Amino acid sequence: MNKKDIIARSEKALDSLRPYLIDDGGNIEVVDLTEDFVLQVRLLGNCVTCPMSYMTMKAGVEESIKAAVPEVLSVEAINATPVEA
Repeated sequence: MNKKDIIARSEKALDSLRPYLIDDGGNIEVVDLTEDFVLQVRLLGNCVTCPMSYMTMKAGVEESIKAAVPEVLSVEAINATPVEA
């Protein structure tokens, strides 16, 4: 698989999640796919400042993308801040 195909399939997987993010005033965009198959995304709108965005990334976005695109090993929001314990 080539990078362009993996990104396109990742975008399609995100399309199923976008309505929920948009309902909350946010969105997400694919930035890049690294050589080690980490999909980099950028959170938009309310998702940037939402205290639950890190959990949404790990439990929702990452799991959905990895299920649809097994080549993706991890999803990283380049502008998300992990919740401190």
